[in-house]
Amino acid sequence: MDFLKKMNIQITNQKLLETAFIHSSYSNEHHCENYERLEFLGDAVLELIISEYFYKETNYKEGDMSKIRASFVCERALATYAKELDIIKYIKVGNGQQNNINDTIIADIFEAVLGVIYLDQGFDIAKKYIDQIIIPYIKEHKNFLGDYKSALQEMVQTDKKSLEYILVNESGPAHDKRFEVEVKIDGMTYGSGIGKSKKEAEQNAAKNAIDKSAGEERI
Repeated sequence: MDFLKKMNIQITNQKLLETAFIHSSYSNEHHCENYERLEFLGDAVLELIISEYFYKETNYKEGDMSKIRASFVCERALATYAKELDIIKYIKVGNGQQNNINDTIIADIFEAVLGVIYLDQGFDIAKKYIDQIIIPYIKEHKNFLGDYKSALQEMVQTDKKSLEYILVNESGPAHDKRFEVEVKIDGMTYGSGIGKSKKEAEQNAAKNAIDKSAGEERI
């Protein structure tokens, strides 16, 4: 695959690599394995690599390292990395999913590919892979999460309206949860968001509300 060749990474187990791009909707139709187990492994490897980086390269306290790390391993960040590598063209989904290859799927596959690199080439090569992709974003102080909740709060406070975030759905296994949150202003739903944590879902819901208010009438 082009993006791996450019980084001089040679995967010997091509079948495993192909599995990293198979969504459950495709595996259900073709009775084959999907990327979920690889994603689980890749998620853990990614967290270790980024944690090690902050431990060695900064003097941040534990709480600060956790907050900053979250920005670079959140769904939006992972999808950004995957799109930069142009790995979307390799994704296999079922017929009903063809028009809905969203950031959640793209982010999952980024982690699944990392899981393959770790299994096939070892930790050092996996670290080299992440160093080339993610560390430049860290050095640029890119904030993928953004504090949309604070921005929305300021907009709402101007008119003294009430603001609340409601968890409307929680799905997925313990290691791969998906949370869906709606943000309500004076009891009316203004936005919704999905994330791997409640906080990320709330941030996405706030951003959705702000984006809508910018394109339509103000909140």
